Amino acid sequence: MDRDALRALQAPLKERYATEPEQARVTLTATGALDDEIACNVRTGRALAKAGLHPATGGDGSLLCSGDMLLEALVACAGVTLKAVATALEIPLAGATITADGALDFRGTLGVDRQAPVGFTDIALRFELDAPGASEEQLATLLKLTERYCVVLQTLRSATPTTARIARA
Repeated sequence: MDRDALRALQAPLKERYATEPEQARVTLTATGALDDEIACNVRTGRALAKAGLHPATGGDGSLLCSGDMLLEALVACAGVTLKAVATALEIPLAGATITADGALDFRGTLGVDRQAPVGFTDIALRFELDAPGASEEQLATLLKLTERYCVVLQTLRSATPTTARIARA
């Protein structure tokens, strides 16, 4: 796809977002589940992680959105960390579901409104645990340590300085 084709594809979306800003606000979600191993199974729906445009920016929905992938990475990291912490502290977990919801306003990334942010405006991470033998104190400790040691969560929270550059091959 060239620039003109992309512009043609996105023009109607940009017009709609300019006149109906609420249509540009989308919440993406990723969900993972724990198993008996120290692992988190993230549902991607694809054997191959191939990223493309989100439908809110002109994609046809057949490829992964990098925003979804970011949430999936958070879910995977938080799930693995939760399971590792629970295992280390011997907190009984029969199962768990981890969900991350991220709110986006696509007017920003499409350049429709320079005041609209580019990127997630907030992310909510939720743990639904099947832990019948765990006390409230154990669950509070589990959450505290999972938050502390989850690499992706800490990276997002710390606003890690990130650089971008172009290099010739």
